[in-house]
Amino acid sequence: MILLMASRAPSHDTWTIAQIAAEFGVTHRTVRHYEELGLISPERRGTARVYRRRDRTRLALILRGKRLGFPLEEIRTIIDLYDAPRGKTSQLEYAISQARIRRVELEARRRDLDDALAELAAFEASCRADLDSSGLRT
Repeated sequence: MILLMASRAPSHDTWTIAQIAAEFGVTHRTVRHYEELGLISPERRGTARVYRRRDRTRLALILRGKRLGFPLEEIRTIIDLYDAPRGKTSQLEYAISQARIRRVELEARRRDLDDALAELAAFEASCRADLDSSGLRT
């Protein structure tokens, strides 16, 4: 699957909600939220949730997508494309197009931040100059 990092999972095939939450550094509530949205679907054994390798992989992808700034619906689309007829190929093509869009957005935000920082520096320098020339500095 796309976006997957190197596996740090223990060598077993199922995990509890506590184990999966601890491994990924998220709360139980976060894991349940992704379950409610249908992004992961653990097996139920009575009241216990049993997470399999697929759920663990999907959670890793969700969290990586979130770190990259993708909205959950885009993450869902990318993940679900793996199960589409063209599978990994369609998933990769879509992920590349979405990554390009996200990169352009982030680069624009960086330019806006750089402009704002430059404007703040100029404003601060202007204020310092006014203060120095007025003799009001204590």
